[in-house]
Amino acid sequence: MTVEEVKERVEAIRQMRGDDEAAHSHEDQLHQAVLDAIAKGECSDPAACAAEALKTSDIAFARWCA
Repeated sequence: MTVEEVKERVEAIRQMRGDDEAAHSHEDQLHQAVLDAIAKGECSDPAACAAEALKTSDIAFARWCA
């Protein structure tokens, strides 16, 4: 996983912020994917990827679980 890939996924989440459920689901999937890539040693820059993924918390949408 590269920083650019993470940035693209963050932007995709930003674009879907009007759909709370979709945005929240994709946010969770992104965070899991970044952690998984880091754990497997498949992340080009673990700290930068994690920092980029955490930027989703600045995107305004409702986060809730059923």
